[in-house]
Amino acid sequence: MNSGEPSHHEKNPPLAATDANKNSADDEARLIRRLQVMISMVSSVISQDPSLTVEEASELAAGAKRAALAMFPDKELAYDLLYKPRLQRLMRERFRLQ
Repeated sequence: MNSGEPSHHEKNPPLAATDANKNSADDEARLIRRLQVMISMVSSVISQDPSLTVEEASELAAGAKRAALAMFPDKELAYDLLYKPRLQRLMRERFRLQ
């Protein structure tokens, strides 16, 4: 057994660990998709609802950020880089903000 080759357990991780990693990856993919859909919906409302005020749009954007950070704690920088500029651009275009 001391032939220098790894044992069978070292070659293949335990099935339970593999399943846990897959479930974790699936859960994260689901959360990412949920976040994308939420941002898309907020973006649509900001750009298309004719009765929306700038205050309401700001509150929608703030709520989206709170929800995103609830789904992905400690990922505020990622949110600020990915989604905040998109929502800010929509607000500027819609409400002619500087």
